[in-house]
Amino acid sequence: MAGRAVLLIPHRSENPDEAALPDDYRKILAIVRAADGPVQVRAAGEELGLEVAVRGKPESLRAKMTKLADRGWLHKRPDGRFTARR
Repeated sequence: MAGRAVLLIPHRSENPDEAALPDDYRKILAIVRAADGPVQVRAAGEELGLEVAVRGKPESLRAKMTKLADRGWLHKRPDGRFTARR
């Protein structure tokens, strides 16, 4: 957009529209919501089929999950795990 910054991941509003999120972010959100409790990045990566055993591979997923937390879609706990916002 000419001269304007566009957020790929919009801030969550009172009426969140998940359709505004890119597909990979919607998948992450679905994994966290389906979990029984807080989700580690490694567990989400395994669910997505990433090579989580390889050092550094989960870092891009961690960045995406943190971005979702920064924008209000997820909650990042002090222990580094993520939960869904209610």
